[in-house]
Amino acid sequence: MRQILQKRLPNEQGGDVRLPGVGPCAANDWLRADDAYAAQMQYRAELIAQRPQDVLYEPDTAREASLEVLREALGILPQLGFAVEGSRVICPDGRAVDLDWDAPLRSLGHLVQEDICILQKRGNEHVLAAAVLCFPANWRLAEKIERPLTAIHVPVEEYDDNIARRVQRLFDGVRVGQPLWRFNRLTYADADLHQPRRREVGDEMPFLRSERQCILRLPETDAVVFTIHTVVVRGDVTPVGR
Repeated sequence: MRQILQKRLPNEQGGDVRLPGVGPCAANDWLRADDAYAAQMQYRAELIAQRPQDVLYEPDTAREASLEVLREALGILPQLGFAVEGSRVICPDGRAVDLDWDAPLRSLGHLVQEDICILQKRGNEHVLAAAVLCFPANWRLAEKIERPLTAIHVPVEEYDDNIARRVQRLFDGVRVGQPLWRFNRLTYADADLHQPRRREVGDEMPFLRSERQCILRLPETDAVVFTIHTVVVRGDVTPVGR
C-alpha cells in the first residue's frame, strides 16, 4: 500500500460544488500535472514494471489508436513543463523517458498521471480495446478488456438501461477537438491509489478521492479516449485551485 496525497483538490472538483453531469473541456486540457506528479509517477513505474499484466493492455488491434493518443499527448506536454526531444521526453520531475513506439501506452504510463483507456466502436457499442490503468478505483482491467460499455459497468447498480443508452450516445457524440469532462468524489478508508478492490479499514473514511475524467475523440482512428486523473487528499482539505 502506498499513501500519496495532493495538497489540495482543484476548486472545480472540491468544496460544495455539486457533482456535474458532463461539460465541455478545452481541447488541450485532458492532461494535467499537479503537485503529486513525481510521487505518482514513481508508483506508476513500479506497477508497470512489477505488475504489467494488471495495469497494461495494448494489443495489436488497437495499436494505431494507441500510437495516435501518444502523438496527441506529446503535442500537449510542453505546455505542462515537459521537454519533448524527438523520441525522448524530459519530465517535470527530471526523468528522461525514451519513447517506445512499439508500446505507446507503456510509454504514456511513464509520462502522465492520467490512466488512459481506448474504446473502439464495434457494432452498436464502444469496447475497451486498450488501456494503461495503474490507479483503478474498485475495478480490474482484466475483467473489463474487450468488453462493451454496458458490460464494463456491471455490477454498478445505478447503471441501468437508460443510463447505458445515454453513455453510449455520449461516446457516439463526442467530437474531435471538443473533449468532455466530469468528476466524481468518494470517501476512502485507505489512500492507496491502486485499489482494484476497495479496501475498508474500520468505520473511518479519512481520505477523499476524486477522479477528473475526460472523453475525447481521436481525429485519425476515430477511437474514443477516456482519461482518469486521480487526486487523493485528506477529507478536511479545502480546494485552493488548480
